[in-house]
Amino acid sequence: MDRRRRLAEALTGARLDALAVAHLPNVRYLTGFTGSNAVLLLAGRKATLYTDPRYTLQARQECDIPVRIIARGPLWSGVASEIGRRGWRSVGLEASHVSHQQWQSVAQALGRTVRLKDASGLVEKLRMVKDAGEIAAIRASVQLAAKAFGKAIRKARAGMTELALAAEIDHQMRLLGAEGPAFETIVAGGERSALPHARPTARQIAPNQILLVDMGASLNGYMSDMTRVVHLGPPTVEARRLYDAVLEAQLAAIAAVVPGVTVGDVDAAARGTLRKRRFDRLFTHSTGHGLGLEIHEGPRLGKLAQERLEPGMVVTIEPGAYQEGFGGVRIEDTVLVTPTGVEVLTPTSKEFLEIPL
Repeated sequence: MDRRRRLAEALTGARLDALAVAHLPNVRYLTGFTGSNAVLLLAGRKATLYTDPRYTLQARQECDIPVRIIARGPLWSGVASEIGRRGWRSVGLEASHVSHQQWQSVAQALGRTVRLKDASGLVEKLRMVKDAGEIAAIRASVQLAAKAFGKAIRKARAGMTELALAAEIDHQMRLLGAEGPAFETIVAGGERSALPHARPTARQIAPNQILLVDMGASLNGYMSDMTRVVHLGPPTVEARRLYDAVLEAQLAAIAAVVPGVTVGDVDAAARGTLRKRRFDRLFTHSTGHGLGLEIHEGPRLGKLAQERLEPGMVVTIEPGAYQEGFGGVRIEDTVLVTPTGVEVLTPTSKEFLEIPL
């Protein structure tokens, strides 16, 4: 697998003899294994998956590498035994995904013969640039989510609860073939839309208010993410002013997406546009993030971030403005960095949709 070959090259650059991968999305990326308990041990071009007896058949069906079943005790005991047997001197562990107890158990089993090094982020760096298969998978997930939104939003009415609309969105995604939502669907009406990560409640959607929906699908393991804002009845002047400012900022940020630009520059394009409209103080989060096997991946499109965009990266562009006591607007698309610029994957219109009363 080309992914494991590229990781083997990264291990050489990091001066590691081997790497134990515990973060399950990383395991899936490198092997195709979708179970809930696994450690991947990789050295050079050779790799072995460690899992428990529940996944004996599944692992052999999904993986093209040797599988070792640990029937008793933690997987790490088998991993540590293999590390000790191979005589490696320097082995990487993902400290951000391994408990202190797990790290200590491996260290104690190996003694001073092996140096354990934190290799957090090594696989994630590879995952930032998607291959053709991943791009196709994300594209399909984005299209599914957009279709589900279109079906569900037609059922939105004043008096419907936020929870009911969120459930309808999730239902439509599953009917279309999603494994489920990529994250808890956000539906927030009125002044609650000023909460960037509002959770849907039993509160009824009221007329003449903003309604914010942030949603995404998980399809074949790949995530999508989109946010749209609609209005119950004709948009007010204040709502239209806020919406137009955020839309202008989002379009400016999308236009800034080209290979080689820093993600901080993309954020600055959105933030600068809102500053001209005097809404920049209402923009309280970063402009976007990468996504793929996880809903939040690198790169993060924040003010101080200096990573440079590369062709094959898939990121969200989602500026927002949140006015306490009134409501908030966030407009979010998933976009692909191409060799010459950007492709917006989200097909849903960004017109300020009016829901009939």
